[in-house]
Amino acid sequence: AVEEERRQLAEAQGRVVAALVAGADPPEGFDQERLRVQAASLIAKRRAVVARIRPDVAVAAGPDLASEFAAYARARTTPPPGYRADADDFAAWLRGRGRLPGSLDGPRSGPLDGTARGPLDGTARGTLGGLRRRPLLGRPGRRRWWARLLP
Repeated sequence: AVEEERRQLAEAQGRVVAALVAGADPPEGFDQERLRVQAASLIAKRRAVVARIRPDVAVAAGPDLASEFAAYARARTTPPPGYRADADDFAAWLRGRGRLPGSLDGPRSGPLDGTARGPLDGTARGTLGGLRRRPLLGRPGRRRWWARLLP
């Protein structure tokens, strides 16, 4: 009896997960509207993470990012294992639809125009040799840390 209940519970949980991530019909006893809202929320979370991991993809999709990602997510029965794989699969999906140029085929971690600059990369924000002393208000420990970097 206990094994049968566990099997039924596992099947019901599988149907709930399928309704949330694969667009399947919700199981009996669940509010369809609430599951739809939750599924949309999960897609929005995935979309936001993909846009952070691959900003080139977000720029290529432009204002249609939400609708393009929703169509991509609905076309898949299950999400790939991990956000980076999801981002790369979405990039390939956009490329297949002609929305992403072929030259943007690698993972990106910053803007396409090259404006992302780190504090030690020889750019306007400074290098080890040319770092300006700027107080970071409210963070005296960081001020001491930056001062140690200077000659």
